[in-house]
Amino acid sequence: MRKSSLAFVGVLLGATALAHPASADVKIGLLGGVSGPIAAMAPAMIDAAQLAIQQVNEQGGLLAGENLVGVVGDSGCNPQNATDAATKAVNIEGISAMVGPHCSGAVLAAANSVTIPAGITMITPSGTSPEISKLADKDTVFRTVPSDDYQGRALARTLLERGTGKVAVAYLNNDYGKGLAEAFKAEFEEKGGEIAGFAAHEDGKASYRSNLAELADGGADTLVLFDYGDGTGLTILRQALENGFFETFIGGDGMKSDAPIRELGAENLGTFYASSPVGEQSAGLEAFNAAFKAIGGDPNAIFVTTSYDATFLAALALEKAGGDKAKVHEALREVSNGEGEAILPGEWKKAKELIAAGTAIDYKGAAGDHNFDANGDVPGTYALWRVEGDTFAVETEMK
Repeated sequence: MRKSSLAFVGVLLGATALAHPASADVKIGLLGGVSGPIAAMAPAMIDAAQLAIQQVNEQGGLLAGENLVGVVGDSGCNPQNATDAATKAVNIEGISAMVGPHCSGAVLAAANSVTIPAGITMITPSGTSPEISKLADKDTVFRTVPSDDYQGRALARTLLERGTGKVAVAYLNNDYGKGLAEAFKAEFEEKGGEIAGFAAHEDGKASYRSNLAELADGGADTLVLFDYGDGTGLTILRQALENGFFETFIGGDGMKSDAPIRELGAENLGTFYASSPVGEQSAGLEAFNAAFKAIGGDPNAIFVTTSYDATFLAALALEKAGGDKAKVHEALREVSNGEGEAILPGEWKKAKELIAAGTAIDYKGAAGDHNFDANGDVPGTYALWRVEGDTFAVETEMK
């Protein structure tokens, strides 16, 4: 996955787009998993967020021409790291909104400890745990990606429709892995499938062969693996292949990483599939794809559409709120509620003029319309992906 200078200069400096004096800056936090189990995914996600910021600044900036700045922080997909990074972003950098964190446990920790008490609106592009919906967040936590309750159930239905009626399930023992596994299990069994093994595992062990052997004893030839492809999930997949424990492997969105392809070889992954969100074909998606390709990005990289949308939405809400941090969460619902003149990705100048005129707008994003429900959640579309060359291609849509 391309690691552009745009994203990583931001990491080193703590902020990007420093063309204007600091007094003219409006800052938003970009809190990502730059290190840790999704490190291979994070650069493209940050690049997509920076594209939105670039477009805002090229088309007049925020409010009276202020420069929008993305302050990049590293959560490491770790609750404590996320809390520390969020504290710095809020209390030292003075951000007005936050995009991220990328991982569910980090979202829960940073929200509870930092952004909710501070009244800062958080929009995560990839925190998918059902627990996020339950936060007592005073309507300040949103996401542009569907809950894993939806993904897990859709994946269960898809496997059954494809004739896979018996599976073993291995999941990372954290908020992400547990939430996804439980949703999958509930739907799979309810629809008549058999779970031949269901077990949590801890992160960072050198060997998972005994775990895999126990799961394989149930007689399933398919392993459903809810983990991260840059971390423990890669180790488990490697050891399962080396020892012939299973024939087919199904991952959640955390496994849709280029790390397994790079480390294990596409030729060894002919029976490896992963689910992840996919943008519905729309004018919004086409606009994003063209703009992201123009800066060298891969529109098929995981969570790039949701990362872009989260950032563009944060900017729209700040503009609508007149820069008032306390009003961003209310403004966010106003700029993406299904009512008003359509705004597509990249149409900042148009949106800015309409907001100034008091005209209602409705953002039609790369990943969807984002009409937030009472919990700040959105519906979405998922697909099952297969390995094709050095990347992923859609195998089938999930319903």
